[in-house]
Amino acid sequence: MAAQKPQDIRNIILLGHGGAGKTTLAEAMLHSAGAINRLGSIEDGSTTMDYDALEKQRRHSIDPGLAHFSHAGKEINLIDAPGYPDFIGGAISGVGGADVAIIVINAATGIEVNTRRMFRLAKDLGLPKAIVINKTQAENVHLADLLAAISETFGLACKPMNLPADGGKKVVDCFINAQGDSNLKSVADAHTELMESVIEADDAMMEAYLGGEAISSESLGNAFGKAMLEGTVIPVLFTDARTEVGVKELLDAVANYFPSPDRLSGMPVRAAEGGQAEQVPIACDVDKPFVAQAFKVTSDPFVGKLCWVRILQGVSTPETAYSLGDARKTAKIGHMFKLLGKESTEVKQAVAGDIIALAKVEEINIGNVLHTENTPMFRDKVPTTVPMYSLAIQPKSRGDEQKVSEVMSRLAEEDPTFVSTRDVQTNETVISGIGDLHLRMMLEKMKARFNLEVTTKQPKIPYRETITAKAEGHYRHKKQTGGAGQFGEVYLRVEPLERGQGYEFVNDIFGGAIPGQFVPAIEKGIRDVLNLGAIAGYQLSDVRVSVYDGKHHPVDSKEVAFRTAGKHAFIDAVQKAKPVLLEPLVNMEIAIPAQYMGDITGDLNGRRGRILGMETLPGGMQVIRAQAPLAEVATYDSQLRSITGGQGSYTMEMSHYEPVPANVQQQIIAAATKQKEQAE
Repeated sequence: MAAQKPQDIRNIILLGHGGAGKTTLAEAMLHSAGAINRLGSIEDGSTTMDYDALEKQRRHSIDPGLAHFSHAGKEINLIDAPGYPDFIGGAISGVGGADVAIIVINAATGIEVNTRRMFRLAKDLGLPKAIVINKTQAENVHLADLLAAISETFGLACKPMNLPADGGKKVVDCFINAQGDSNLKSVADAHTELMESVIEADDAMMEAYLGGEAISSESLGNAFGKAMLEGTVIPVLFTDARTEVGVKELLDAVANYFPSPDRLSGMPVRAAEGGQAEQVPIACDVDKPFVAQAFKVTSDPFVGKLCWVRILQGVSTPETAYSLGDARKTAKIGHMFKLLGKESTEVKQAVAGDIIALAKVEEINIGNVLHTENTPMFRDKVPTTVPMYSLAIQPKSRGDEQKVSEVMSRLAEEDPTFVSTRDVQTNETVISGIGDLHLRMMLEKMKARFNLEVTTKQPKIPYRETITAKAEGHYRHKKQTGGAGQFGEVYLRVEPLERGQGYEFVNDIFGGAIPGQFVPAIEKGIRDVLNLGAIAGYQLSDVRVSVYDGKHHPVDSKEVAFRTAGKHAFIDAVQKAKPVLLEPLVNMEIAIPAQYMGDITGDLNGRRGRILGMETLPGGMQVIRAQAPLAEVATYDSQLRSITGGQGSYTMEMSHYEPVPANVQQQIIAAATKQKEQAE
């Protein structure tokens, strides 16, 4: 049953590191709420959220799952995000539909790499946050130390909303109860700390409290959502999902105290693309025109495209006609569904704040705004992690080249951190993702869902060629084959341009030494070299070419002759102009536990990296900012995992090009020459 008003809706997402038990917790929440009648498990592949064959096989989430259920008179939409860093794209998509981020922490392993990352993601988006400490009955659990680490890492706003009691067999509510027993700390103290954090968000309530007035439980309850919105309180709750300890209490907190969609502004809607465009005022109001945004897309070769859509304003029905962005073309909503894992239930109406799924909507992509008004509407997108781990692919079967392009497009629609490009410089199809595991899963999806298999290899590094001095070149092309011959002679000079200037062609021919109709052919010959390189087969750039003299024959001169002459004259000049190879450098930001600092900096120095800065983070973490050649860190993912035992993470983005060291350049040219000889 869909909700009838925004105030009765709660949209939550479970975020955290892999292995924290998010999917098991989602299963327990569904079971406790009566949405499912049996508690599934990861081990036997029977959970509601991890229903894909790959997820069952791998025993962890790869894509986000979506479910809905009712509890305490509220309709709750639950998004279960994957936790391993390689699948951060699913978490990025999922937060686009959520109002509250619940950060799930494994009580046994504590705060891990992706825990911090997911907390930062939610914070950057301005989402209210809650923390759930799960697996409280696991071995080697030190909850008091973990609570202290949470406060140190995520701030003093983190306050227990309940505490484990009776040896971990139950939890005691610290918000309602002003006294009681727990296994950790005084319930009375926890109650006072939480209450004061809530009161801090309301000036009138704070003034009354400081004046000695008693604050009612009802007033505190009403103010709790505001306190979460303003960040004065981040409630910490305890659960053990396998035994369902604390699960009902978590659901009570979500339904009774967490903010509803009408209280959140979310990312702005704008009249054009770009952060500087004028904002379009919208409100989570059922009486206003329909506005919604697609935040997740799934694709199936049999069902087609399924879009998860968050309704921002108004009401949606099957007859609602919408436009996308600034398009004038309209389409009807058609069939609307509420999802429970892979199961779907058709609904006839959905209101502002709710999440629905639309089927057979090929034109809708992640981030698209659906609206009924004539005003163009776009919404700021959730920033994505730049994919830098790449593989070059080639279909195993002949004739699948076109299929590769179509499948890559489908997969890229689903995952904002998966990119497929055709590198014209290296003539390779390159797929890029977050890490090795991410791309391996994408390849398995290709095979399982689209019956497409490919071979992979490390992609070629996109080096470039340039010159560092002025020089002149000359070539005379003369060919006689019995009939009409070929003749063209070209003199030209080259000089380097500033980095990034590209290419400039100058016609300095005087006196008709070369007729004007042959000048474009000369430039074509020069461009042949620009594309294929003059020393190692890489694109040549940042050069000015001036053609100043030459000779022609009234009968034998043809375009092909001057194209050939221009090409070889240019090669002649480049080889005299002290040519160098340029390599791409990337900026890196590496987050690691502090004890690995020496190992990582030493490894980066060995990769010709430069340390640009360091920063100490709470919780014993260190961030290293560095710059390194892409060729040295193209497979850094596996090296970082090896050094840090999987506790490190990094981001990488293109910076600029720099000359390759002379010894490295000799190796690259030698390898290119050998490859060319073998090809011939």
